[in-house]
Amino acid sequence: MFKRIGILAHPQRTGAGPVGELVKAALHERGLDCWLRTTWDADSTNHLIADSDLVIAIGGDGAMLRTARLCAPFNVPVFGINTGHLGFLTEARGDAWEPAIEALLSGQFWIERRMMITSEAWHGDQALGTFEALNDVVISRGLIAHSVLLETYIDGDWATTYAADGLIVATPTGSTAYAMAVGGPILPPELKNILVVPVAPHLSMDRPMVLSEGATIEVVITPETQTDVTLTVDGELTVMLQPNDCVIVRASERISQFVRLRDRSYFYRSLLDRLEPRVPLRREPSQRAARITSTTSNHK
Repeated sequence: MFKRIGILAHPQRTGAGPVGELVKAALHERGLDCWLRTTWDADSTNHLIADSDLVIAIGGDGAMLRTARLCAPFNVPVFGINTGHLGFLTEARGDAWEPAIEALLSGQFWIERRMMITSEAWHGDQALGTFEALNDVVISRGLIAHSVLLETYIDGDWATTYAADGLIVATPTGSTAYAMAVGGPILPPELKNILVVPVAPHLSMDRPMVLSEGATIEVVITPETQTDVTLTVDGELTVMLQPNDCVIVRASERISQFVRLRDRSYFYRSLLDRLEPRVPLRREPSQRAARITSTTSNHK
């Protein structure tokens, strides 16, 4: 079980720090070694995370994304407490952290593993950087409202050239974020496929693509592009790109691990509760289960 637990409280989320202090005190009362930080730079937290069994992220989905990226290199799982708005990736509400911690410490949890992607940005032979993402990598225009022209290659072969405001390269986790907002499909988190979704395409490929597991995508900014181009990783501006620069994205060797208290089938219900009003069930769960069992038996 957990012996050393870290807490990362979002410095800009009202309530995250106070909840972090309460959680830290509760863990100390139970005899657990615990640390708390409200600054999230890797230099000040990596040595702490590397020596921890679990990190509790307090904030919203942004807190979860940043914590997951920090913890992935050390194979440390993340548990989320929501003091933000949506909190789709978190597991407990900020006003209900106590029963959640009790369940966690009593072993009533399971570990969910989600793929990450790694992106490399290149200017000719010069590497501009390598970046890990849990949600998505986005190549998009700057402030001027001109389309960008993006030559796109899949596993080394030319696929299409997008004329669009941008291109989203997302994980299944990211399929419920920006990619969903522009009409992309929803992928369950256990998949290991990369999703490609153009943003406002004009007279070019306008359908999302789900790539096969293990695929690599390369995106080249064409010389004809006449506007600033940005590369953002999980919503954070990373580098400015120029014509002929390229970005290569593939599945990362690292994975994110989330500690879950809910049933393993939580994903669809959690998503739909946020997308539509909850309507009353027409059948009790036991009745539905009986019907599914009966149907399965009839097909054997």
